[in-house]
Amino acid sequence: MQSKWLEDFLLLAQERSFTRAAELRHVTHPAFGRRIRALEAWAGTALIESGSGPVRLTPAGEAFRDTAEQLVRTLAQSHDELQAVAGRQAHVITLATGRTLARTIVADWLARHVSVLQTAELRVITRTLDETVAMLQRGEVSFALLYHHAAIAVRLDGRQFNHLTVTHDKLVPVARADADGKAVFDLAQAVQPGASPVPYLAFSHSMALGRLVEDHLANNPLTPRLRRCIDCDSADANYEYVLKGLGVAWMPWSMVRRDCQAGRLAMAGDSSLDVHFDVRLYRPKRRLGAVAEQFWSDITQS
Repeated sequence: MQSKWLEDFLLLAQERSFTRAAELRHVTHPAFGRRIRALEAWAGTALIESGSGPVRLTPAGEAFRDTAEQLVRTLAQSHDELQAVAGRQAHVITLATGRTLARTIVADWLARHVSVLQTAELRVITRTLDETVAMLQRGEVSFALLYHHAAIAVRLDGRQFNHLTVTHDKLVPVARADADGKAVFDLAQAVQPGASPVPYLAFSHSMALGRLVEDHLANNPLTPRLRRCIDCDSADANYEYVLKGLGVAWMPWSMVRRDCQAGRLAMAGDSSLDVHFDVRLYRPKRRLGAVAEQFWSDITQS
């Protein structure tokens, strides 16, 4: 059944004349008649009374008239809504990333590219690393901001996706600072034979950051003795635990730099315990929408 048949039927019911209705629909009289007969064939019953004179609807036709009017209104409304959505979507940039990256790198990034927000809406979706990659592969987002490190290699087909390195960051072991500005827990002491283990605030293995730290500790010959006392899947929560003096955590430098400079936190170990990584922005090679392409152009040229 075609929507134009409904419009033909309603106009015929209004005009009561095949000739007049055909003229208003800009089709020939025979073509208009065929469309009405096609609608009746779909309905499985006659909608128009046979005979000469003004057109009259059958009882079935009268009953169907209200339904046809409702269907035409609903279709028109749906069309308008879809056009409105399409108009809004044309000004939306979708970015999938992790919760920690959304708080740190994305926030810093937007502060430098605030002009993007004047012409477009940035929709930030936070997921795990694996979920973020899957969303990009399924075409559900235009961009994905991801950690890059050998320990958490992202497998995206280079024939289908481009990427650029947005920034470099590192995970650093930090603890609450004492009155002298020194860490209340010293990882250098924990390397010594017979030393007591330091309470360790770990990231869950489900987090990319957790896998980065565990890989680093497992392959570092100078790894201090640690006592895993908290395992958490939130960098924000671990940050609060560190501030409360509950232990040592490897936190993104972009997240704790100001606290270290202000003397609230302090480095609990030397640079050999740092975990360096890149942050990459990925996108499909296919053409994206105008605002997404402009966003990519602004980022690559900055």
